[in-house]
Amino acid sequence: MGKFKEILNASIKSQDTEEWLDMRFNRPVGLVMALAGKRLGVHPTAITVVSVVLGVAAACMFAHTDVWHNVAGVVLLMFANFCDSADGQLARLADKKTLVGRVLDGFAGDIWFFCIYAALCVRMMWQPMPGTDVVWGVWIWVLAFIAGVLCHSPQSSLADYYRQIHLFFLKGKEGSELDTYASQRAIYDGLSKHSPLIEKAFYFNYANYCKSQERRTPEFQKMMAAIRCKFCDVSAMPEALREEFLDGSRPLMKYTNILTFNVRAICIYVTCLAGCPWMYMLFEIIVLTILYIYMHKRHESLCASITGKIV
Repeated sequence: MGKFKEILNASIKSQDTEEWLDMRFNRPVGLVMALAGKRLGVHPTAITVVSVVLGVAAACMFAHTDVWHNVAGVVLLMFANFCDSADGQLARLADKKTLVGRVLDGFAGDIWFFCIYAALCVRMMWQPMPGTDVVWGVWIWVLAFIAGVLCHSPQSSLADYYRQIHLFFLKGKEGSELDTYASQRAIYDGLSKHSPLIEKAFYFNYANYCKSQERRTPEFQKMMAAIRCKFCDVSAMPEALREEFLDGSRPLMKYTNILTFNVRAICIYVTCLAGCPWMYMLFEIIVLTILYIYMHKRHESLCASITGKIV
């Protein structure tokens, strides 16, 4: 038991950025699965594939309106998330990190939610809009596009970016996965013409993903430029200034957690079981967008303040 807790604590990146539900439930269950997978010789990529299959199966269950199909969807999506936690922990425990695994792990959640949005649209297309006799028809697909593509995608990507920024200032490069467009594009440009297609596709898309994060955070980019100009690196910053940034960033971590998986999943569970999944999409568009705007504004203001003190 002591060794289990030791491994579990080692897998936690920081108390600042971890969600309560992940620390108390998802991550321990994922670690149990990872330890079992290591003992059985299971490859992490196989667990990632299982998570994708479970997520897609969960979406199919949510396409139905009866309670038991929806309960099955809840269970399947929970286990998909356990697998998503287990594959990364198993990769570290067994030292089996691969590019294919990284690609699949990065896209697993996207595949789940794409299928869930599609399933909810199929479910509601021929249902009447609330308080009317008019069926949703094509409009539910429009609502899903706004919720999924225009809201969900930028919300989750920026939340992940802010989390990695916080870890970078807290633990340095080794404790963070903060990457830049320039570095990832350099890797892509350095690949030979004989490099595997999946490798080229990964670095090309990942570089553009980083670019979209950087484009939305101009004040953070200015702050990093000022740090590099005056101190060369974050590690050489005055401790008081680095702590000031962390003190301002720490309260925003609860918003990054809300904008990732657990809150969205719980909202899907509740609205599907209650028979009103259209409310989940409105929750994305209204509530989570307000949190996204607030988080973004606060973080940019914090970065502008730190830049002013550096300059």
